Amino acid sequence: MSIRTLDDLLDEGVSGRRVLVRADLNVPLDKQSGAITDDGRIRAVLPTLTALTGAGAKVVVCSHLGRPKGAPDPQFSLRPVADRLGELLGGSVRFATDTVGDSARSTVDALADGDVALLENLRFNAGETSKDDAERGAFADQLAAFGEAYVDDAFGAVHRKHASVYDVPARLPHVAGRLVLREVEVLSTLTGDPARPYVVVLGGSKVSDKLAVIEALLPKVDRLLIGGGMCFTFLKAQGHEVGTSLLEEEMVETCGNLLARSEGKIMLPVDVVAADAFAPDATHDTVRADGIPSHRLGLDIGPETVAGFAAALKGARTIFWNGPMGVFEMPAFANGTRGVAEAIAKTDAFTVVGGGDSAAAVRALGLDESSFGHISTGGGASLEYLEGKTLPGIAALEK
Repeated sequence: MSIRTLDDLLDEGVSGRRVLVRADLNVPLDKQSGAITDDGRIRAVLPTLTALTGAGAKVVVCSHLGRPKGAPDPQFSLRPVADRLGELLGGSVRFATDTVGDSARSTVDALADGDVALLENLRFNAGETSKDDAERGAFADQLAAFGEAYVDDAFGAVHRKHASVYDVPARLPHVAGRLVLREVEVLSTLTGDPARPYVVVLGGSKVSDKLAVIEALLPKVDRLLIGGGMCFTFLKAQGHEVGTSLLEEEMVETCGNLLARSEGKIMLPVDVVAADAFAPDATHDTVRADGIPSHRLGLDIGPETVAGFAAALKGARTIFWNGPMGVFEMPAFANGTRGVAEAIAKTDAFTVVGGGDSAAAVRALGLDESSFGHISTGGGASLEYLEGKTLPGIAALEK
């Protein structure tokens, strides 16, 4: 991989220069209060921002938040992110109320050396996500006008062919930020020659979302532990009753084929926590994975499965975990995710948490983040990297 880094840019000197930083500040917000519930992605970009401000750059940060439909939508405003970013940086962050309009231009023009500005949500502009090259390029032209150099530190967005990720680097001198560089280094270890035994833990709701990564990883891993909602399609493929659990009927045959050629590498739950309803206060108990009552749905892996997974993880030298083991947002169904996460943290392995819900679970359950070797900020991006796909944002930096 031939990518220029932030250190290369700093060596050239950035004092007094405007540097456009693509960050991933797509943090979860409380639906009622609008407050940030997990600032992990904001904290992840701080090393890059502090390096630039410390060197005297005029830093212009841009990001998306949520999925607005190409027009301003107050519920997806980055204003609360600007406030939190300022708190973490120890100074005010200027906030532009638009992305490339009058507010953005005046905000950027007012920056002094070492100042930071945050533009409003990129996805308030249809050009950001457009599949039309000309429309996307026109928006990229406007964004690029705010910088004399470009830093991509948004690993969670590098798998998207969006204007701020793919087109802006073609218009400015460009480098990878601290976070993106670290993510690529870690994931390259997993796709290269990882220390063995190499154990992968996959969870989450749908097999279809993880099929490509399972196909890519199966020949490379020593064990593949599967929990979460996706395990029920595998259990169905074994001929078991799964009740009203989450099930992708169209994937049952595919899961059966994966099991048949897995050479025993795939490990499935032997017990699950089954409930009468998808609700935090639902009646529930632990049942055998091959005997889920027809009127119940599995919402977590059971204690015997946690113990079995922990035993499989104990001697591992490399571990990759992506996807919760159950509905961890509900305390009654969080024990599986907590138990497996704690088992991973206790090993002597090089451990990688694959972003998304897995990273959110680590923080939501109050686990020590330093117990893991690396917590990725990009769930989808990390999976696509492991699948061997070309990531548009990384390809743009290599050019």
